Amino acid sequence: MNLRAPLGIATAAILLIGAAPNPPLQTTVITGGTIFDGSLRQPTVGDVVIQGDRIVAVGLNVGKRYRNAKRIYARGMVVAPGFIDPHTHSDAFIRSSDPAERIVAPWLAQGVTTIVTGVDGYGQGSGTVGGLFDHIQQNGVGPNVATFVGFGAVRTKVLNNDNRAPSETELETMKKLTASGMCEGALGLSTGLFYAPQSFAYTSEVIAVASEAAQRGGVYDTHQRDESNYTIGVVKSVEEGIAIGRGAGLPVHFAHLKALGAEVHGKAGEIISTIEAARSGGLLVTADQYPYEASGSSLVASLVPRWAQDGGPTALLTRILATDTRARIVGDMVLNLARRGGANAVLLRGTGQPWTGKRLDAVASDWGVDPIEAALRIIVHDEGKGSPIVSFNMNEADIKLLMRQPWMMTGSDGSAGHPRMYGTYPTKYATYVLKEKTIDLLTFINSSSGRVADFYKFDRRGYIKPDYFADIVMFDAATYRPRATYDDPNKLAVGISLVMVNGALAINDGTITGLRAGRGLKHHPTPGSCSPSTRR
Repeated sequence: MNLRAPLGIATAAILLIGAAPNPPLQTTVITGGTIFDGSLRQPTVGDVVIQGDRIVAVGLNVGKRYRNAKRIYARGMVVAPGFIDPHTHSDAFIRSSDPAERIVAPWLAQGVTTIVTGVDGYGQGSGTVGGLFDHIQQNGVGPNVATFVGFGAVRTKVLNNDNRAPSETELETMKKLTASGMCEGALGLSTGLFYAPQSFAYTSEVIAVASEAAQRGGVYDTHQRDESNYTIGVVKSVEEGIAIGRGAGLPVHFAHLKALGAEVHGKAGEIISTIEAARSGGLLVTADQYPYEASGSSLVASLVPRWAQDGGPTALLTRILATDTRARIVGDMVLNLARRGGANAVLLRGTGQPWTGKRLDAVASDWGVDPIEAALRIIVHDEGKGSPIVSFNMNEADIKLLMRQPWMMTGSDGSAGHPRMYGTYPTKYATYVLKEKTIDLLTFINSSSGRVADFYKFDRRGYIKPDYFADIVMFDAATYRPRATYDDPNKLAVGISLVMVNGALAINDGTITGLRAGRGLKHHPTPGSCSPSTRR
C-alpha cells in the first residue's frame, strides 16, 4: 500500500464548515493525510482542523484558511478516528494511584482513544458507576472511559457466591442496584454467564435485571454462557443471549465472539445465521472479536466445573481437599482440559511463579504428576482463585468468517498476560488486512471506530466530522505493527505517530506525552426514567 501516491482516492473536499478568517492560537491543522472518516466511505486526501477539543473543518486544503495554526504534516499517513475498544479489562490502569499507569499506554500506543470497562459482569466491582466517573474527573486518565453495570457485581452483592435463585425481595434489590448504575451513567448491563456465580442465574433472572437497563436506554453486553460445549453449547448460548435481549427489550452485544475448542470448530456459520435471523427480526445484535487463536482466562474458569465453585474460593478449596468431591472435580476437569486443546495448549501466566511462562504439560512433567494434578496444585496455591492462562483453542477459518461480518467490531478483551492487551489493533491490521487480506483497511477502521460509536451511541465520537470531538489517530501504514507476543506480551505497538484525545496530544511524533485528557463518557438515561434517588 502506497499512501504517498494513493490511487483512486477522491481529492474533493469532504466537508467545510466553521472556516474562520482569524483562528484562535490553539488551532491545529493535520494537513495532507489520507483521511478515513470512520464510515465505509472511501478515504480522501485533505486536512483536519482542530480547535480546542473539537474538529471544526475537514477537507481538501481547508487548513490554508487557518494561517496561525500549528501544522502537523501527514502526507502519506493514515488519519482516522481514534479507535474505540468495546471490551477491556483496564481497571487496574484506570484506578491506579500512579499517574503514569493512568495514561493507559497499552491502548494509546495502538491508537485507542476510548475504552469500555466493567465488562463480563464485573462492572461496579471496584465501586459504583458514579464513583468511577468521579475518579476519572478528579485524577485524569489517558483515553476516554465508558462502563457497564455488572450483573456479577450486583448478584454477588445480594447473593454472595451462592448457587441459588434470588427471592422476590432479593431480585428487587438487584434491579434497584442496576437502575442506580444506569442512572449514574452506565451504558447498560454486562454479564459473564460463563463464570460462577453468574453461571448460577437462570435466563429469567437475567431478563428481569436487564429490563432495568432497557428502561433507561441501555444495551445488553455478554460474555455468553458457553463459547464451547461446556454446558448448553455455543449456538444455544447465542440463542439465549438473543432471548435475553428480546425478553428485556434492548440491543444485544456478544463480547469476544468465538467458537472455542475442537468440538465446535466450524460453528461460526451457524452462529452467524442465528445472529442474522435475530437482526432480520428487528433486534439489534452486534459482536466484537480479537484477532488471535488463543483466548485468555484462568485455570479455575477454564477447567473447574461450576458446581464445585458454589460458595466461592473457600468452598472450592474444601471440595478439592475432600476425597469424594475431588474425584468428581478431576473427572470434569479432564473433559474441560480436552475442550481447551489439552495440556500443551494451556500457557500459564501470572507473575513470579515457578510455572510462569510454561505450558501445563511441561509443569506437570517437571513435578512428576499428571496435568490435572498440576493444575489443582496451582489452584490451591492461589487459594482457589486460579492462575491466569492463555489457551490455544480457536480455528483460523472461524476467526476470518466472523471478522467479515458487517456487525463485527474490533475488541481487545485486553487483560494481563495476553498479547491482545498491547497488540489487538495492529495485529488485526498487519495480519488480516495486509497479510491475509481478510478485510480491507476501510473495514478495519470502520469496525474499530464508527461502527462501535454507533452501537453505543457515543456522542460525537467515532468519526472525523466537524463538531465531533477530536479523538484522532495517525499512523504509517508501512510500519504500524504489534510487538507483543505470547512469550513476551507486554510490548507497546509501533507505527503510531499521533494520538489526539479531546484535542490534546496523547502521542506526538511517536512519543507518549503523558497527558491524561480522557473523559468519562456517561450514557444519558431515557428522560423520566431516573428519580432523584437513583441519579447522581
